[in-house]
Amino acid sequence: MTESTTAPDLRTGRCQCGDIAYEVTGVPDDPHLCSCEHCTLLSGSPAMSWAGFRRETLIWTGRCGEPTWYATWPTLSRGFCPRCGTHLVSVADGSDMVMVTTFSLTEQIDGLEPLGHSFRQRAVPWMRVDLAPDPLHL
Repeated sequence: MTESTTAPDLRTGRCQCGDIAYEVTGVPDDPHLCSCEHCTLLSGSPAMSWAGFRRETLIWTGRCGEPTWYATWPTLSRGFCPRCGTHLVSVADGSDMVMVTTFSLTEQIDGLEPLGHSFRQRAVPWMRVDLAPDPLHL
């Protein structure tokens, strides 16, 4: 009998221009949409799609290294490409998790369907929300 030697699920992501790229591994946590003021302003859309991964699995692999960081809250920073503006990640101070923008991933979005919607009360009235509410932001 042979032991399984498969690596944890590897997912890769990048910005639109390709300067900033990353890898994350493991089981995604908390795939969700968010309609908070920060996400809607940053994206110019009614919601952003996020999925969490263990922070220690995040590796910056692109030719320009890490993204530029912007604090959207005193304890929350978001990483984006300074060249094309693509928003890639969000990290809370002291958190073991990093949230990646689902659609910055390059193809491996299976299993990342949003399960909830944070700040759904802020969603635009024409956006139909059938996902479970975020229990922290009811």
